[in-house]
Amino acid sequence: MERSEGRILVTHVGSFPRPPRLRELLVRQERAEPVDEAELGREVDAAVGAVVGKQLDAGIDIGNDGEQPRVGFSTYVARRLRGFGGESRRPLARDLVDFPDYAALLESRRRSAAKISNAPQAVAEVEYVDLGEAAKECDLFLRATAARPRKFVERFMTAASPGIIATTLLNAHYDSHERYVFALAREMQKEYELIHARGLLLQLDCPDLAMERTRLFQHDSLDRFLQVVETHIEAINRATAKIPADRIRLHVCWGNYDGPHTSDVPLEAILPLLYRARVGALSLELANPRHQHEYKVIRRHPVPDAMLLLPGVIDSTTNFVEHPEVVADRISQAVDAVGEPTRVIASVDCGFGTFACSELVAESVVWEKLRALKAGAAIASARLWGS
Repeated sequence: MERSEGRILVTHVGSFPRPPRLRELLVRQERAEPVDEAELGREVDAAVGAVVGKQLDAGIDIGNDGEQPRVGFSTYVARRLRGFGGESRRPLARDLVDFPDYAALLESRRRSAAKISNAPQAVAEVEYVDLGEAAKECDLFLRATAARPRKFVERFMTAASPGIIATTLLNAHYDSHERYVFALAREMQKEYELIHARGLLLQLDCPDLAMERTRLFQHDSLDRFLQVVETHIEAINRATAKIPADRIRLHVCWGNYDGPHTSDVPLEAILPLLYRARVGALSLELANPRHQHEYKVIRRHPVPDAMLLLPGVIDSTTNFVEHPEVVADRISQAVDAVGEPTRVIASVDCGFGTFACSELVAESVVWEKLRALKAGAAIASARLWGS
């Protein structure tokens, strides 16, 4: 995994807004409505090519395909694995219960969106029998980047972790949550290893390690939730045992919505457990108003020497464009917390298009935010290494 040698590298978490027609087709496909597969294929090809070009134009060093072929960052697996059907009934996050007028506002925004709280559930043994769709996505991204004169420093592909699948596509088959998580780990290992075999960094999306404290496990004790986190991390380590740790990034967040977040689990409670993940980089939300103070936690619990930190220095839920000086200050805080600049890669709190039709930030603002990210990284680099 590349380090920030001589300058702060910039990356992001994975998803970007999809073009309107592609969003419509993906949502219709998820709802089992008739879709012209040839048209969908053309839309996906065009969207991946466009999003690669826009990342490079914005100055992104470590990029991906923007998750353009997927209806949702976690729910895409319902198409790739057998064993799913029916409908999950995910509980509302605790802050949505506490602030029902905000919950109503969020629901109105998502009325035409992909399935978020009502994804399919596990109704039989889960099984990954055909890697064709995953291989096609990797190969499309590789072709799109090969066609560009400018190149990324490094390329990554996201994949849902066993834990976020288990807490989004709920269990209606296995006799315990733990059995379900480890079954998912066994099957998702195939996709993870495919991504690695294609020469791409694997990013595991694991919001469950923080977010589910306020959702699926909101009525349990903190100790019980921490036991769940340990189980989910063990599932990650089993599923990636054959992939070098320095080829894996792990993303953790508290839910990508602009809500109160008043019940979020503190980073201090989970950070020591996150360090048990056998990965080369940890991506954390550190830009939004609820968590930007938690650089202090990283100082108290230092990042392991072999691990990089990908701090979110851009908020993914607001249309404010951060000033580059603000971005530079946030990067400097991260460097101070880690202790050396080479182990810090500037990033975004979360994705900008985690589910089709649920975007919170206008597309033109997304790219302006990434230009601010790049400009802020340049300022921070000048401070750290000189002009």
